[in-house]
Amino acid sequence: MQYTIKDVIPRQIFDSRANPTVEVDVVLTNGITGRGMVPSGASTGIFEALELRDGDPDYLNGKGVKKALAHIEQVLKPALIGKDPTDQAGLDRMMIALDGTTDKSRLGANAILGCSLAIAYAGANAKAVPLFRHLGGEEARTIPVPMIQIIGGGAHAVNTTDIQDYLVIPLNASSFAEGFERVVNVYHATKKVFQKRGKPLSVADEGGFWPAGFATNEEGLALLTEGIITAGYEPGKDIGIALDIASSEFYNHEKGVYTLKLENRVFSSASFTDLLCEWTEKYPIVSIEDGCSELDWEGAALLTRKLGKKIQLIGDDLFTTNIDRIKEGVERDVYNAVLIKLNQIGTVTETMEAIAFTQKAGYRPVVSARSGETEDTAIVHIAIATNAGQLKVGSVARSERCAKWNECLRMEEYLKKKGVYPSF
Repeated sequence: MQYTIKDVIPRQIFDSRANPTVEVDVVLTNGITGRGMVPSGASTGIFEALELRDGDPDYLNGKGVKKALAHIEQVLKPALIGKDPTDQAGLDRMMIALDGTTDKSRLGANAILGCSLAIAYAGANAKAVPLFRHLGGEEARTIPVPMIQIIGGGAHAVNTTDIQDYLVIPLNASSFAEGFERVVNVYHATKKVFQKRGKPLSVADEGGFWPAGFATNEEGLALLTEGIITAGYEPGKDIGIALDIASSEFYNHEKGVYTLKLENRVFSSASFTDLLCEWTEKYPIVSIEDGCSELDWEGAALLTRKLGKKIQLIGDDLFTTNIDRIKEGVERDVYNAVLIKLNQIGTVTETMEAIAFTQKAGYRPVVSARSGETEDTAIVHIAIATNAGQLKVGSVARSERCAKWNECLRMEEYLKKKGVYPSF
């Protein structure tokens, strides 16, 4: 081994929502460095690994990460010094053991993930190869199909609508570049639709249009379909619609009901499933995420029975990138796809293992960013490294989003004819 970890430097930076987050530099004995930046979610599942915050109301609204930084400095750094940066799995497992909890609540998932990402980048940089090649080897070559937000509601827009994300997916494109261009055209066309309807053009947390003045949640589907047509595409043929319902945000577990506050309507699991089925029949919906709450296994099973053979059904809050929870979903025959988020589980290794388990089970992995993002592009490389096939980042506006999409374009160019772009 020609080089080892010489130093680990943690710092507090800020994400795309102006909240503190963790950044870590790993410095090798040969002078090469790797830098990892940790994202943060707004709509978070109760089964996610713990994002450690300081909780001091007098400092950055309690969201400071000084405790996480101290754990890196005092616990993780001493253990990492002198180690081989290319032993990603070994170092990740060492950090998991040092934490010793099931949800990384002692040291903080943000502390561990910052180190894990920095180690991965350092290893790739030392080999002088892209991160995806370092993590995935020569078989890593699938550029993901983009899932892109056009209208951002729910927790990403102060709950202006109950439905969180109205997204689009390019269908049957020949390359990432072609599919992405279609989506950009839809974004600008939807902007014209908003202007025609007299709606303001502010943006939500992930860059999609803020749904001000919507009378119903379905209005977003109608506007988006009109945007697809205005862009010159055929809905359901050239462009499909994806929804992130984020239903855990408006589910009452004690009463077992879903409440759409925008419309003052209350649904049982069965009637809410019927509503989603109606929308799927009426609009070119090809994917629904979190159609039922993280606590509503029965509703999720019912939704799967009704729509699972017709469209993609993604579990996010239900699965939280956790193999044990994904396994339970497979055994219960719930959904057919899994959203993959690095900071839900807390290490690069566990994230890649969750993707591999998902693929082996016959489910589709969808690698995803968070609403609080940085310019870090690791998720692009993890999607390629695992041949995951899909990437959900947010919209085509805001630099923390475009950093990922532009990296996809670069990596598609890098792979050239060796690259694979799957059709959705």
